[in-house]
Amino acid sequence: MRLLALVACTLIAASACKRTEAPSSVATPAAVPAPSSAPVNTPAHDNLNAVAWIQTSVEYAAISEQTYRSAAELLDKALQEKKWDALVPEERGNAVKGLKPAVIMDVDETVLDNSPYQARLIRDGKDYDEVSWAQWVAEKKAKPLPGVVDFTRAAAAKGVTILYITNRAEHLQDATLANLRSAGLPVADNSVFLGLGTFVKDCEQNGSEKLCRRKLAGQQYRVLMQFGDQLGDFVEVVANTREARAQLHADYRDWFGERWWVLPNPTYGSWEPALFNNDWGQPAAVRRRAKLDALDYAP
Repeated sequence: MRLLALVACTLIAASACKRTEAPSSVATPAAVPAPSSAPVNTPAHDNLNAVAWIQTSVEYAAISEQTYRSAAELLDKALQEKKWDALVPEERGNAVKGLKPAVIMDVDETVLDNSPYQARLIRDGKDYDEVSWAQWVAEKKAKPLPGVVDFTRAAAAKGVTILYITNRAEHLQDATLANLRSAGLPVADNSVFLGLGTFVKDCEQNGSEKLCRRKLAGQQYRVLMQFGDQLGDFVEVVANTREARAQLHADYRDWFGERWWVLPNPTYGSWEPALFNNDWGQPAAVRRRAKLDALDYAP
């Protein structure tokens, strides 16, 4: 998962509603008690709507299913076209001829759904931290996104290796692979896990960028497709600004929905710090002000 922190709690206080008793002669629906794990006075949190949408909306499930179904329909074409490659030329340092086919997949919010972890942060009024994240990963309870199991199994049946390039740290490998296997995803062996900290000869790792690991994958495989929830899952983001990100999108617009497949993730991502100059050291109120200023208020 990303090494970015989640957004801070909002300054809006939640109001309480007064419940009146109905006459005993009137049939009323049974009251739905608040879960014991979610106290009624839980502070308001910027991520509430995003996590609620992921966990409860049919729209989210439909987007995920249609993404993986559409990708599956292009697999044969990608396999047959011998020059088909989902790595940008700058990251492809060798010829693809003769290489085995593979698909690169991000893990968090692309293959595995970590919204229960996000929900706990909302409930507890906390932000992401590495300790609580490692504890969640150790539970191995993340569910697969809708459609991903069918897609990966179909790809594996065609001889395509599934590579998991993730920003989960290397020490989380065993728990992650166990979670993937229990979720029904194909895991050929431990080598398909390319986590943060993976050594790549003659390539200098820059923070959580995946450039080196994509290059490593390209040395051994012809990459048919890439799946992710952030722009950096597909190509190196040199300058994380709105303008630079928009330019990358424009440069590779034709790759999306063919070689690159994006899953929706409104809960976190590099898009967020791009709104406040990538400076997480600013007070939460200042970062939030920058996000409000980035909104379009045109009539």
